[in-house]
Amino acid sequence: MKQEEITYLLQNPAAVTLDQTAALKEVLQEYPYFQAARAVRLKGLKNSNSLHYNKALKITAAYTTDRGVLFDLITSEEFNQNQIAEQIRKHEEQEKELSEEPSEKEEENLTLDKALKMKIRESEQVFDPDLFRKQEKTEKEETRLQIGRPLDFSKEENHSFSEWLKLSTATPVQRDEKPSEEKDDDFKSRKFDLINEFIAKNPKIAPVKSSKKANLAEENLISPEALMTETLARVYLEQKNYKKAIQAYKILILKNPEKSGFFADQIRAIEKLQENNS
Repeated sequence: MKQEEITYLLQNPAAVTLDQTAALKEVLQEYPYFQAARAVRLKGLKNSNSLHYNKALKITAAYTTDRGVLFDLITSEEFNQNQIAEQIRKHEEQEKELSEEPSEKEEENLTLDKALKMKIRESEQVFDPDLFRKQEKTEKEETRLQIGRPLDFSKEENHSFSEWLKLSTATPVQRDEKPSEEKDDDFKSRKFDLINEFIAKNPKIAPVKSSKKANLAEENLISPEALMTETLARVYLEQKNYKKAIQAYKILILKNPEKSGFFADQIRAIEKLQENNS
């Protein structure tokens, strides 16, 4: 990628295309601390709804000195506009329409290719039919749960973003000491003990009958259920933390009863995914 093209993209990140997104990856391999280029590449991956976006976000966070700036970027209105992605989608649909009438030679190749794939599939079923069927079921549940799709953080989901970075498997760049995870594990364990207790008690909020002096200490305590969002539930899914994902959707059922059917379906899909992976 030429310097003029990079300069243009830095000034007009919304104009980044799929080819330029791929080219930026090569640039970053040579200049890994080029944070502005990483931001533009993130924009390109988000526009194309790429399965590589979530991983790229973790890597970008590892190279970013101020993650607050990164959070502001990915939650900005300009970053989340997908006009370019819509243009790409329409272009792909047009190309698909043009290729709907293959020539005789292409039809022959397609027939041979189809036959070959069927033979491969039959062979896989003969050697390990249970494994093949289990893989099919897993892929179906992952599609239903949108695993791998870009995570959408809103400006109010700083906690979800922090959990995504804290629980991610990405290692810090060029660190001499490895971070200890014991304190994080203890904190997470205590937090979800509170969540389980909340679900078990199923508390009801009674109306206030009389006004009393406010307890500022209590007001500053944020309950675990207040921090729960659909994005955070998806964060746990992306990290294959199915137990926490199920707990998250149970809390979301309490918070949003009007969507209880959808959340219940998500829980069932996760349980099937767990079963297929066991």
